[in-house]
Amino acid sequence: MSVTREQVAKIASLARIQMGEQELDHMVPELNKILDWVEQLGEVDTSSVEPMTAVIPQALRLRDDVVDADPHTAGGRRDDVLANAPVAEHGFYGVPKVIE
Repeated sequence: MSVTREQVAKIASLARIQMGEQELDHMVPELNKILDWVEQLGEVDTSSVEPMTAVIPQALRLRDDVVDADPHTAGGRRDDVLANAPVAEHGFYGVPKVIE
């Protein structure tokens, strides 16, 4: 697969990138090299490789879920919070049903 100068100009236009004539001429071989490299990657046998989401191991860093000892920020104030709600149902805020 290769791109033409007109296709590069169209891509630049769609991306809202202003390119001069020399820049267009320079980008055609650059994009063609990238596309050749991508085609080359398609030829690599990856059938024995496990799919992964990242190249480094990732673990979620979670904080301990503890209730604060301060009575102003601690839990257990559901009734006080729901007193401000226009509608409260079963210990939760009541909201109107929205169907589009």
